[in-house]
Formats: sequence, C-alpha cells, structure tokens
Amino acid sequence: MNVTIIPGFLSGRVEVPTSKSVAHRLIIAAALAKGESVITDIYPSKDILATIGAMKALGAEITLQGSTARVRGITSPPAEAVIDCGESGSTLRFIIPIAAALGVRATFIGRGKLPERPVTPYLEELPKHGAAFEYSGTMPFTVSGRLTAGDYCISGNISSQFITGLLLALSAVEGESRITLTTKLESAPYVNITIGCLEAFGCNVQPDVRGFVMPREHSLSACSTAVEGDWSQAAFFEVANSLGSSVEINGLNVNSYQGDKKILEICREIVYNKNSVLSPFDLDCSDIPDLVPILAVLASFCRGKSRITNVARLRIKESDRLAAVTECLNSIGGKVTAYDDMLVIEGVSSLKGGVVDSFNDHRIAMAMAIASTRCTAPLTIKGAECVSKSYPGFWEDLKALGGELE
Repeated sequence: MNVTIIPGFLSGRVEVPTSKSVAHRLIIAAALAKGESVITDIYPSKDILATIGAMKALGAEITLQGSTARVRGITSPPAEAVIDCGESGSTLRFIIPIAAALGVRATFIGRGKLPERPVTPYLEELPKHGAAFEYSGTMPFTVSGRLTAGDYCISGNISSQFITGLLLALSAVEGESRITLTTKLESAPYVNITIGCLEAFGCNVQPDVRGFVMPREHSLSACSTAVEGDWSQAAFFEVANSLGSSVEINGLNVNSYQGDKKILEICREIVYNKNSVLSPFDLDCSDIPDLVPILAVLASFCRGKSRITNVARLRIKESDRLAAVTECLNSIGGKVTAYDDMLVIEGVSSLKGGVVDSFNDHRIAMAMAIASTRCTAPLTIKGAECVSKSYPGFWEDLKALGGELE
C-alpha cells in the first residue's frame, strides 16, 4: 500500500497507543505467574500478537477481548512448541531463554529481517546453563534443554533485549541467579521497564555493581494492571509540534520508566527557541535508539548541523535505519550523512516532496509522514502498511488530525 500525503500542519487531540515495550513484558510476566492476571489497555499490534501467540504456544491460557487480556499462568508446558515471532525482535529475544527455562523444545520461525537479527549472546551463554541450540545462522532454529540458576555473563552493548529476556526467564527458574554485564549497558531504560514489570508481579530484581541479581526466593503472582501510553509513538507528534503543528497528546505517564520520554526535553528544551528558530543538537542516542528516525527529521529543520551518535545498532533493526532514513530524507532535499555509528544532519528550510520507500520499517514510514508536514509538494510513502507492526491506526489518526491522505 502506498500513501500520498498533501503537505499541511496537524491539529487536534490524539490518544497514542499504549506501550509495546511494556505490553510485551506484562504479558510474559503474567504467563509465568501463578493464577489469572488481567491486563488492560493493550494495543494489539502485530508484535504484541506475536508475543501473545508465543506464550500460548508455551502453555499459557490467554484470551484477548478488545484491549483486555486475561492470562492464566503456565502450569504444564508442552514438550515441544513452534514459536512464530513474525517480525518482532522483542518476541524472539525474550522468548528464547523463557522456552529454555520451561524446558520446552522450541522451534523459532519468523519473517522479514528477523531471521538476520543476531542472537549471539544466547548462543554463547545459555549452553553453559543447560540449554542446547540447533542453529545454522538463520531461522528456523531450535532451542532445547532446561536452564538452571547460576551466574550469567552477557554483553550489554548489543541489545538490552538479551538482558530483559534473561531476567524474565530467570524469574521462572528456582534459585539465585546473577547477570554480570561484560560491557556498558546500552538502552538501560528498557531494562528498567522490565524490572518494573516484574515488580508489579511481586518479583524484586536486585541491582548489582556489574549487573542484576535474581534473589534465591522469588516468584511471580497474578495481578491486575494496565499498559501505559507509548512515548516512542508520542515522539512523532511531539516533533510534528516542533515543526509547526498543534497536537495535544493524551495517555502518557510523565513518571514512566520509558527512556523515550526524553523526547519532551529534546523538543521543548534542547531544540526549542523562543524566536521559532530550531536549534541544532548533539545527542547520544544509545539509550533512545527508537527515536533516531524521527530525530533525523527534526534535525533536518534545525538551523545548523546536528549529530546523532552511538547508533550503530540501528543497522540491524527492521531495516538498516541509518541507511534508510538517510536515503529517504536526501531524496526529498535533506542533507544527511550516515557514518558507522553516527548521523550528521545539516538543516534545510524545507523538503521538496516526492516518493520514498518505507523499507518495510514502521518507524521510517511514520517519521516520513511527519516530514511531509513541511514538504513543498506531496510526499508518497511506499509500503505504508508496515505501520501495523506497532501502530495500526496511525494513518487514521493522521487523518483525524487534519492530514490529507490519498
């Protein structure tokens, strides 16, 4: 599906989807807890449906009605399961150690760029603790055996998803375990989200000088909870406001663990200028990688040269996001240079419109939609249906805010 957007500012109110990051974790914790939990305000994107399907395949009873899920925790895991992760990196990396913790022989399948996403830290560490892999560098692959408690050493600079996966899995393993980080932890706010979600189910992870400790006595108990609004989705509308739109964004928790709430500071303090001239910025985005595509759009309208650094991991997302956002913006008049671990963006007064590819990446498509508000001619986004991965209602919300779409 292609979408053509007529340039124009947005106005009105929007209720952003609830957090995909929080929902993944709450669903998994509920599936590992004793008893029945109720989780409300779930936004059923493709990634979240993949995680629900994965936990059902592992033995959880999950009923999703509208935005409410009733989850009865796993009591009898199956001997074998096929886990369809769709295109969700979170589902893949969270569920691998969980399947091993439950002693399930699990075969993982997926689509898009997912078979290329690395799982190296698990291949190196989980076999030391009872798991076995049948892996040839892509999907499908199989995990078997059963994880045991112990000391786990893992890199923190490839993806925080590996630390989250281990924390969730070790909550289902008896005994004390320790996770020692062998490098600096990047995207630390995502691990904080995980710890907060486990706390909601009664499991208190202890911080350690070099990592985290799952205490000897721990368990997950059913609870009722709600998913909070998603700051990574709100970021698109915050940037739209910085570029001239007037959108009231509802449904957010300003005290959230989500690192992407930094978009408020970026748009309202770092870039803000009382003379309506956007200031260039230098940002280390190691903790906020999901914001990079929309920050590149913002930087394209700042007067001067901006630098977005520590972003090499974005080359192995749904697309090579550094290459994708560079190609998209430059093809319509932007001035972006991508390096191995950095984007350098020189501001321009406007973009010219034209045709861009989404690269089957939801964040690229939505970032370009916001860029269209400051184009001088219509902008066509190819493969626009990819927003269903995280925000299926994005185009409808854009229309409701006055966006002219064809």
